Amino acid sequence: MALCLKQVFNKDKTFRPRKKFEPGTQRFELYKKAQASLKSGLDLKTVVQLPPGESINDWIAVHVVDFFNRINLIYGTMSEYCTERSCPIMSGGLKYEYRWQDDSKYKKPTKLSAPQYMCMLMDWIEMLINNEDIFPTRIGVPFPKQFQQVCTKILTRLFRVFVHVYIHHFDSIINMGAEAHVNTCYKHFYYFIREFSLVDHRELEPLVRMPQGQGICHRQSQCGLT
Repeated sequence: MALCLKQVFNKDKTFRPRKKFEPGTQRFELYKKAQASLKSGLDLKTVVQLPPGESINDWIAVHVVDFFNRINLIYGTMSEYCTERSCPIMSGGLKYEYRWQDDSKYKKPTKLSAPQYMCMLMDWIEMLINNEDIFPTRIGVPFPKQFQQVCTKILTRLFRVFVHVYIHHFDSIINMGAEAHVNTCYKHFYYFIREFSLVDHRELEPLVRMPQGQGICHRQSQCGLT
C-alpha cells in the first residue's frame, strides 16, 4: 500500500513534512516489520496485531506516526478541493460538525472551516509526535502514563479527516483514481483502532451511517469491515 499511495498521490503536496523513524532504533525495526507485513498481502486484521514479544506502546507509536504520514499525504494532495468556500465548516455531512479545541489558542470548542481545522490538526499532531516527553525515541526512556490517552485523541481526530474526505470529497478521490488506495488506508486504520480499542465507537458513526451510494464502498460492511 505504501508504494501505491506514493504512485497515486503527489508526495510534494504532503500537508506537513513526513515524520521519519531513525534507522537502527527499535521503532525503525518495528516500522520495517509492519511495512513488510503490509506488502506481503496478509489480511489487514492480522497485520495490525501486536507481534509476539513487542511493546504495545512502541507498536501504537509506530502506527500513529505512519497514519499521520499517510493521511497527511492523502489530504495534502486533495487539499486544493477543500477550500474556505467549499468547506466553510469542518463537518461530516449535515449531522456531524467538528470544532477545534487545544490548550493554547482555542481553549473552547471553536467552529472552523475544514482547511483551518486541518491546519490546526496537522500542526498539533506534528508537535506531539516530535515531543520526546510523549513520543520518546531514546532507548530506555519510558512512555508517559498518558501515552495511550494522547494517541486516542490523535487517532480520533485523524479519523475525522477520513469522515470529511469521504463524505465531502469522494468525487475528487475517484477522479484521481485513488479510491482503492484510500479505502485500503482507511481499512488499515479502522482495523488498527478496533484491535486496540483506541477510538470510541460513537466517533465511527458518520461512516457507518453514510447513505447508500456514498463514500467508502457505500457502507463499511461492503468493504469487508466488521
